[in-house]
Amino acid sequence: MASLKNTTESFGWVSISLHWIMAIVLIAMYFLGDYMVGLDYYDKWYKDAPEIHKGVGFIIGLLMVLRLLWNQIQQKPQHLDLKSVRMNWMASAAHYLFYLLVFVLVVSGYLISTAKGQGVEVFGLFEVPALLPDDKDRGELAGKLHKYIGLGFMLLVAVHVGSIGASFLYERSNIKENVRSMKLIVSRFTEFTRVTRDRFRKFNH
Repeated sequence: MASLKNTTESFGWVSISLHWIMAIVLIAMYFLGDYMVGLDYYDKWYKDAPEIHKGVGFIIGLLMVLRLLWNQIQQKPQHLDLKSVRMNWMASAAHYLFYLLVFVLVVSGYLISTAKGQGVEVFGLFEVPALLPDDKDRGELAGKLHKYIGLGFMLLVAVHVGSIGASFLYERSNIKENVRSMKLIVSRFTEFTRVTRDRFRKFNH
């Protein structure tokens, strides 16, 4: 059972929870954003969907900061397979790229929401003030960046999931290969033992 904190052998519950909560929410946010772009003025979600998107986006930003701070004070589990240096390096690079994309998504989303000089309301609880004056061009540029970074994020998710699947299959194939090798060794050893015993008996007779 995983502990609260990370160990040299595995991640703790805090790291695991932050990972999966952010992963699920970010993927859901992408589809919500894609959905609300096609809404017309008379749709009942025309106003609610963007408000939810903005509020959750702010929470994602807080979770991102919390995750980075947590990672700084926690030890990292050692890679079990020290031979897969390239795979380990690629996994680390992918994680840092994820962090960068999420950071850009949060910042660009904030710039879109404050492009008219208005703050961002978070579920009616409080308002995040607009730090920059209204600028339509900046808002449009941030919108394009937000769109393409979102697509890039989903592409990286697909690659990440695919690499996990490939690694799982690779490990399983290695296990099967090792089992076959062990069976062959046992079979050869059994045959060698039988032949040696038969020769020994003949020699004694």
